[in-house]
Amino acid sequence: MSLRKLSLGLMGLLILACYFVPYGMLGDVASWEGAFLFWTLAGVVVIALNAMATANFGGEDR
Repeated sequence: MSLRKLSLGLMGLLILACYFVPYGMLGDVASWEGAFLFWTLAGVVVIALNAMATANFGGEDR
């Protein structure tokens, strides 16, 4: 499996987690800091996964 496919698959799982964790697991928490921290860390991970997916953009990795 190429690095591009792996990073896109992980990004799909992260997108699902961005819905499940704040609304499912943290839904009963009255404070907003938990969801904010999760979405902040998820944003950093998305940036890293995008960098991995586009590292060889235009190259021969098809």
